[in-house]
Amino acid sequence: MRPYLNHATTRPSSSATPSYLPFYNHCHFLSPKTSFIPLFHSTKYPTLQNPKSPSYPLQDPTKFPAFVSLVKASMASSASSGRAATETKPFSVLFVCLGNICRSPAAEGVFRDIVKKKGLDSKFSIDSAGTINYHEGNLADPRMRAASKRRDIEITSISRPIRPSDFRDFDLIIAMDKQNREDILEAFNRWKSRDKLPADAYKKVRLMCSYCKNHDETEVPDPYYGGAQGFEKVLDLLEDACESLLDNILAENSNIHGS
Repeated sequence: MRPYLNHATTRPSSSATPSYLPFYNHCHFLSPKTSFIPLFHSTKYPTLQNPKSPSYPLQDPTKFPAFVSLVKASMASSASSGRAATETKPFSVLFVCLGNICRSPAAEGVFRDIVKKKGLDSKFSIDSAGTINYHEGNLADPRMRAASKRRDIEITSISRPIRPSDFRDFDLIIAMDKQNREDILEAFNRWKSRDKLPADAYKKVRLMCSYCKNHDETEVPDPYYGGAQGFEKVLDLLEDACESLLDNILAENSNIHGS
């Protein structure tokens, strides 16, 4: 049991070392007889000064060349790092369709392939999403992957819905059809105040077929309920539009260069 004190218990004298302070005898520097000697010269707090120590004048660090050089080098390094981060930030493109299992994954795959062939893959961040979350976590439709594979284009994306941060993170948001565009803009209007999104982020939203040069279609049709030919048509439109999309981005962003 834990001992306790009563009237019959003899208390230790003030000179004895308490058992609960085993380090007491080794702490002579805590003794009130020990003088406190500060490690710095203080003019702001005179009580901290040691009257026996000499007075040292405060030094101006800018008078020391080595110190000045070190500060300048540090500032230059910080500025250089800031410029490098700005210059190397990849241009980001998000492709969006309804469920993110047919058209937008194909657009992502086609655009990745074109960018890679031009040696620009390190300059771009490319992704895809859907306006609904019904297929979230799923691979792209196997028919779309098979059609793309025949053109040596790999589709590896996993379905996800569009999210508020996409309006901050991406430079362009490309919708496959007009309904997709309306749904994207509706989502933006719903989220912009709650998530403090940039007021002009809606300007990032474009239609995929607005970049087509060799086709007259205004929308990329959904091939989900059609046959194999529908998937081929989608790829034809995407290859046309993505080539033009890249040319457009490069023309408007002179800082993007091939490796």
